[in-house]
Amino acid sequence: MFKTIEWTEDGVRMIDQTRLPAEEVYRLCRDYREVAEAIRSMVIRGAPAIGVAAAMGIALGIKQSAARSVAELRAEFEAIAETISRTRPTAVNLFWAVKRMRGVFEKSLAAQVSEAEKVAGVRARLAEEAQRILAEDIAANEAMGRHGATLLPEVGTVLTHCNAGALATGGYGTALGVIRAAVAAGKKIKVFADETRPFLQGARLTAWELAQDGIPVTLITDNMAGHFMQRGEIQAVIVGADRIAANGDVANKIGTYTLAVLAKENGISFYVAAPRSTIDLSIASGDAIPIEERSPREVTHWAGVPTAPEGIEARHPAFDVTPHRYVTAIITERGIARVPYTESLKALFA
Repeated sequence: MFKTIEWTEDGVRMIDQTRLPAEEVYRLCRDYREVAEAIRSMVIRGAPAIGVAAAMGIALGIKQSAARSVAELRAEFEAIAETISRTRPTAVNLFWAVKRMRGVFEKSLAAQVSEAEKVAGVRARLAEEAQRILAEDIAANEAMGRHGATLLPEVGTVLTHCNAGALATGGYGTALGVIRAAVAAGKKIKVFADETRPFLQGARLTAWELAQDGIPVTLITDNMAGHFMQRGEIQAVIVGADRIAANGDVANKIGTYTLAVLAKENGISFYVAAPRSTIDLSIASGDAIPIEERSPREVTHWAGVPTAPEGIEARHPAFDVTPHRYVTAIITERGIARVPYTESLKALFA
């Protein structure tokens, strides 16, 4: 089984998701700047995986720091955290991880020891915390799978969009974790995977993951979903999330909103699977979620080859927001949240 990301003595090692499915290649990021670039360029992607990478990038930067004083180390920490935080704006897990690492940093510096011991202690504790975040993410995904598996039909076809599998997390997956758990429980589940234009995460990543697991998967283009729903060939939709507002509005890969509307029209359950670190109770609704706008070239070209007339204008919002009224349930490691989400999501943190 592949490893999405891991901490090593030489740096942060991760599978290069831009090379899949043609090649299973691993990249070693030897400093925090390389980790930041890997996040920005989507070598690693998926909200939970980005959070893990952010934590490991900070830990790696501090491990390699030449700072000898607390003041120097604090300045370096803030510079590293700022570099990591600028990579991608929508996935809240990134900022959650930075905040958590900052908390460990401050707590370590409060220890009643010498300055030299504080500096050494910070390096060790940040490395431990980054690895703890990875382990917790995998455990959360497995718990999410157990909760969510109860919602899927005994026999049927589930549609998923983008990639919310082991590649998007520390391991196992959110939406695909639920599907994996349902299959492991004996349910006869087949999967329709949207290709997910323009980056083709569904075609390149989700189909690859499910084929490796031996789970039946059929690839469809994004604009085929309504056709198959109307024909009764899809029994449920399940997706991941990059940020969930306090009212249950969900930001996820562009095209998710369209699927949610189609599901509602066709009487199909629409589920979201995400860890609590993806829930942002500080924002009231999806209106406040920043939407990353990526290069138009990713729309007009594929693998460097033009797919549109030269000079044509293009737009590339990487995410959209699905209003909570279209969401049947939100699956987390602490259980399943349902309407009213302002109450059920808050209760997950009690």
